Amino acid sequence: MILVVGGAGYIGSHLVKELAEQNEVVVLDNLSTGHEYLIDQRVHFVQGDLGDRETLNQLFSNYPIKAVMHFAANSLVGESVQNPFKYYENNVSNTLTLLNVMLKHGVKKFIFSSTAATYGIPETDTITEETVTNPINPYGHSKLMVEQILEDLHQAYGLNYVVLRYFNAAGAHVSGEIGENHDPETHLIPIVLEQLLGKRESISVFGTDYDTHDGTCIRDYIHVTDLANAHILSLNALLEEKLQKATYNLGNGKGYSVKEIIDTCERVTGIEANVILSDRRPGDPAILVASSEKIYRELGWKTKYTLEDIIESAWKWHKSSMTIV
Repeated sequence: MILVVGGAGYIGSHLVKELAEQNEVVVLDNLSTGHEYLIDQRVHFVQGDLGDRETLNQLFSNYPIKAVMHFAANSLVGESVQNPFKYYENNVSNTLTLLNVMLKHGVKKFIFSSTAATYGIPETDTITEETVTNPINPYGHSKLMVEQILEDLHQAYGLNYVVLRYFNAAGAHVSGEIGENHDPETHLIPIVLEQLLGKRESISVFGTDYDTHDGTCIRDYIHVTDLANAHILSLNALLEEKLQKATYNLGNGKGYSVKEIIDTCERVTGIEANVILSDRRPGDPAILVASSEKIYRELGWKTKYTLEDIIESAWKWHKSSMTIV
């Protein structure tokens, strides 16, 4: 059985939907940002907190857990700057509690959903796993701290782990049953689609004079199901003893500009967006793209879904989610 912490959230719920095809799964989620309706009906669900030692001990006692997958972090960069204590408490301290209970119960396989925010603002456009980590906000710091903790626990206690770093998860499950539902919403694709659905008056583009082919920022977008499959490949590698530890970037390798995202949304939906051109935001690099050559070389993972696939699946979800109460 696999424990998925944060399995009611956006990425976690998509992972669970894929994972449950061939595994027994138990989900732990406090529903602070997740949604119970996103949880696959085939799995066991326990509502509880990542830092609740008693709940964790009961979980590991009641279920034959052989590995843990962690998606339960707080992840809003702006909020982390305004309220760093929340991020260090949940993302670091509560994760330490989880790891401590895991090891006490003899569970030594761990998949960690990390972030490219650990790199900060790199000097190169394409980020590899060898790029220097230099986070610029508490969110990135908190994730990097956990990565460092995992290495120490590997050396001291034999904890085997995979860290997966990525930028922008996007899209929805092809079934249309689950998708992205954040409050507040900070991601570009759902913001554009919400405007096209009439939920927003306009879309702001921050900067049109960057050194890119169309003047707008380029970022890495990856379909959430591609992300889920990378996590499952990594899990299987741990379970089959093919890996003891690894860190992988997950990306599409080329990136898409803000204008390309908006244009593709308009093309897929047939609706024209109301775009407002604004000044640059401080600290926004022109290009941030992740190289996934390492995980392709070592585990055979590569992206399956195109930008059009991402937006078509997201549009299907956003239209159907308007009826969800």
